[in-house]
Amino acid sequence: MKVSGAALIALAAALLTGCAGPVGGEDVPDPETPLVAFYGDSYTLGTGASDPDRRWSTVICADRGWTEFNPSINGLGFVNNRGFGPDLPALVVEQDPDLVVVTMGLNDNFSYGRVGTGIRDQIVADFAFLTAELPDARFIVVEPFWYTDARPESVGIIIEWVREAAADVDADYIPGASRWLDGHPEWMAADGLHPNDDGYAEMARRMDAELAQVGL
Repeated sequence: MKVSGAALIALAAALLTGCAGPVGGEDVPDPETPLVAFYGDSYTLGTGASDPDRRWSTVICADRGWTEFNPSINGLGFVNNRGFGPDLPALVVEQDPDLVVVTMGLNDNFSYGRVGTGIRDQIVADFAFLTAELPDARFIVVEPFWYTDARPESVGIIIEWVREAAADVDADYIPGASRWLDGHPEWMAADGLHPNDDGYAEMARRMDAELAQVGL
């Protein structure tokens, strides 16, 4: 589905969160703070949390004084559910962020049997588009999240495709994220699919440590 430039701008404004704190009594992004854009699915949107402020991306931004732009969408993948809503890479580019964090790939496991290596092709295409359009931004690519201790073979395959594509564009890569919730059913929300507040707190803790490792 095509989205007009005006619609993209309006949606971007609605999704921009001033994690560095309100300016002039309103949630206006501070131009002096780094703008960080997230390209992700429900695990980055914060589905399952009691409040958006408890999702890991917002916790990370608040702790670092970053301004967060998070248009992540439930069920989205590099190929899964693409074309049924806003074009997230285009939204990210519209913001001209200083840092882009990519956390995609979980939902593509549900399309793997149908699409196969087409997932890899779309990963490569997305990374090429984003890095070409945002040559001055730093890119952090996170190993795709997963939600159960058991995992289909596709999980490892897609993880490797994401890792290889990140290396091809010289992005920083955070490994191991698919295992962050392993062995802790108490960190999952009632739906059994998404983290709860404790799960997102653990994800924020792990992400904080990994970002520190790459100098952020």
